[in-house]
Amino acid sequence: MAASTLPALIRFVRENSPYYRDLYAHLPENPELAELPIVDHATYWAANTLRDNRLHTGEHRGGLVFKTGGTTSAPRVSVYTRAEWREMSETFSTGLAGAGLVDGDRVANLFYAGELYSSFIFTLNTLQDAPVDTVQLPIAGSAPLDFVASTLAEFGATVLAAPPTSLCQLAQHVADTVGELPLVRIVLFSGEAFYGDQRALIRAAFPNAEVRSIGYASVDGGILGGPVAGEPDARIHRVFPGRIMEILDIDSGEPITEPGRPGRVVVTDLVRTLQPVLRYPVGDLAEWTEVESGTFRLLGRSDEGARVGPVTVYLDDLRSIVEGAAAGQSITGIQVVLRRKEAKDQLVLRLGGAVTGEAELAEAIATRLDQVRPMFADHVRRGLIQPLAVEWAGTNGLTVNPRTGKLVRLLDERGA
Repeated sequence: MAASTLPALIRFVRENSPYYRDLYAHLPENPELAELPIVDHATYWAANTLRDNRLHTGEHRGGLVFKTGGTTSAPRVSVYTRAEWREMSETFSTGLAGAGLVDGDRVANLFYAGELYSSFIFTLNTLQDAPVDTVQLPIAGSAPLDFVASTLAEFGATVLAAPPTSLCQLAQHVADTVGELPLVRIVLFSGEAFYGDQRALIRAAFPNAEVRSIGYASVDGGILGGPVAGEPDARIHRVFPGRIMEILDIDSGEPITEPGRPGRVVVTDLVRTLQPVLRYPVGDLAEWTEVESGTFRLLGRSDEGARVGPVTVYLDDLRSIVEGAAAGQSITGIQVVLRRKEAKDQLVLRLGGAVTGEAELAEAIATRLDQVRPMFADHVRRGLIQPLAVEWAGTNGLTVNPRTGKLVRLLDERGA
């Protein structure tokens, strides 16, 4: 089934998804978008199990399966049909011209491949479907840096596509070895924000390159927006057709309809029907720049999950990790802070309460995080992100919302 309108999608999920049937049981027959409840991540993923799935609208008989985070004991998996994946890559590819690609560009795909990651495959399919005709260099992010640098030079790569942390690691290697690769004219990033302290390093290794977003998407939320041609701010995107994007007030949940006012990003995908996405919080903050044209600026993370480099760590998982390590000690509040340290992302856990053995508890929390989120430990080991830091805030040291008095679960202090 391919839903083309919101009413058709609502009818379909009520008939075929036990999760949405229960979620919408109290609604009228033909509800408006604003009447639909915002999806709660905990219940959504609890319904999206590998066996006896209550979220899906039918059997997954063809297509792809991807892992989208979670812990080793409770992995979060997203599925796509063949038709959904094809439409997604074709639609996403329409943004590549806006990113500056032209016929004949030689594009090095340095995203992650294998282990149920989606970024390498999706980039490959997107380039294959693009309206501009490019030569693909499918190198992948796991290739040794010596091989990557020599391949870029040997085949005259003009475009790089990778997460920012990987791009910076490559840029440092190029600067330390061959000096620079002047043929690279565009550096495409996705999967995490690109920060100002990274630009000097990119400029040193690739002096003629412009840094651009390849587009805005997530494995669970799907594709959301493409780059805007001629726009110097790489954070600005335009909503893709077939997707309804809302920016909601952080406190009231009301839709924001004027530019320049930050809020939570919530998406409804009219194309995906096997694993439906209706009013799903994608975990980012944004503001409209022009409401009529659907252009918006990404501003950082909201409080669904912490994005540390290319690694997502969900706040509910962090709470479980802390509670397990604390072994009954009184933790009165948990606040996640995202910072930049020595040009790398750092995850900081700020804990409230009075405990004994602070150093031992901090070490236990770090050990448990590595066990349940091995990708975090791997990226620390590879020097792509900073190790976990734990801060103790006492009983009154956690930041609260000055208007509501509620704990701010996540503070993103990384800036632009």
